[in-house]
Amino acid sequence: MSPAPVTPPPAQKDSSQVRQKAMIARHFDRLAAAPETGARSAYTFVPGNLTELLLSFDVLPVLPEINALQSAMRGKTAEYIAMAEKLGHSEDVCTYVKSDIGMMKSGNVGPTGQRLPTPDLLLLSYTGCFTFMKWFELLREEYHSPVAMLHVPYQADGRITEAMRTYVVDQLKTAVIPKLEEITGRNYDEDRLKALLARSAQAEDDLVWVLQSAKHVPSPIDAYFGAVYYVGPIFSAFRGTEDAVQYYRELREEIAERMREGKGPVTPDGEMDRERFRVVVEGPPNWTSFRQFWKMFADEGAVAVASTYSKVGGVYDLGFRHDPDRPLETLAEYCLGCYTNLNLPTRIDLLTRYVTEYRADGFLINSVKSCNSFSAGQLHILREVEARSGRPGGFIESDLVDPRYFSAANIKNRLESYFQMLDQKRLGAAS
Repeated sequence: MSPAPVTPPPAQKDSSQVRQKAMIARHFDRLAAAPETGARSAYTFVPGNLTELLLSFDVLPVLPEINALQSAMRGKTAEYIAMAEKLGHSEDVCTYVKSDIGMMKSGNVGPTGQRLPTPDLLLLSYTGCFTFMKWFELLREEYHSPVAMLHVPYQADGRITEAMRTYVVDQLKTAVIPKLEEITGRNYDEDRLKALLARSAQAEDDLVWVLQSAKHVPSPIDAYFGAVYYVGPIFSAFRGTEDAVQYYRELREEIAERMREGKGPVTPDGEMDRERFRVVVEGPPNWTSFRQFWKMFADEGAVAVASTYSKVGGVYDLGFRHDPDRPLETLAEYCLGCYTNLNLPTRIDLLTRYVTEYRADGFLINSVKSCNSFSAGQLHILREVEARSGRPGGFIESDLVDPRYFSAANIKNRLESYFQMLDQKRLGAAS
């Protein structure tokens, strides 16, 4: 008689992870209860989101990209995408959009299994991604909800001008705030907004400290895969809340302890024993095979010490903080400074800086099939960063939430070849 299989012990969670899980659960509970409680909700996007302004009106944020990626990690997006394509959406359309449309047509049941409310407002903050506008046109046709559009000028010259700032502030005053007053029946409360912005700045300080801890050798964090969890609260529905302040305080204390103990990052298989390669990563991760994707790096002892994806909801490490003394101006500057709103020369400068400052052995681009905001110009980025940093680049291809475009064997082969090349270069330099 064969022995009974041994059940592995449950994964140990840090207190910050437990806190974040509870935060997310409470948020989706509030969304599910909205039809009964009368709570208002606004669908909006991660880059350039106006979470503090929404919360100042007690409006609950819903972020379609977050729903799509969480659904992908739960294995649901293949059926959602298939449904959207049967409705006539092209294979080349952003798979976040198709996942969202498919989820809506399947009863609008979110990634936690709870029904999402019909939006009281579609708040479109246009920050460098043209798809956002088409996405909300589709949602407007389905939900018949009012739309507030905040048009954010592109940083074509790599800087924010006074005219750009004024243009966005004027829209906040004349288009966004009046819509929020209309759907809630409440007046704009600037003092409440200032209090939320002050808490945002606190949380942003701690997040930047955590991300910059990767300059330490060995890095106590993975700033691509691990950072997905770190940036979640501040990029979504919690910026400006006391929950976010407490979460980032706990996270910072945990990472500081890892540094004191000389530990590397936690990976899907536990703590990394030895850091062999330090890399910078450009582009979003693949969500349908997220754990498998991360494990390909971890198995090689490769740690992402910086990434551009972890800046998609705010490039705080360049010095920006929400300023409660200038509430509408600081919201405008936040929107204008998001990563997807930066031009190619600025992105190249940022990547080169990361490679140098974080002492990376090289950098990798994950080119995502259906995301033009990231993939446009990436081969040019690759050549320029190689030339400026003197470090070799690598190139892999996948997709956001469509499992048809994640070829595990192909990606694994490319990664193994890339890390072997880095190892040979290191050996050559030492001889």
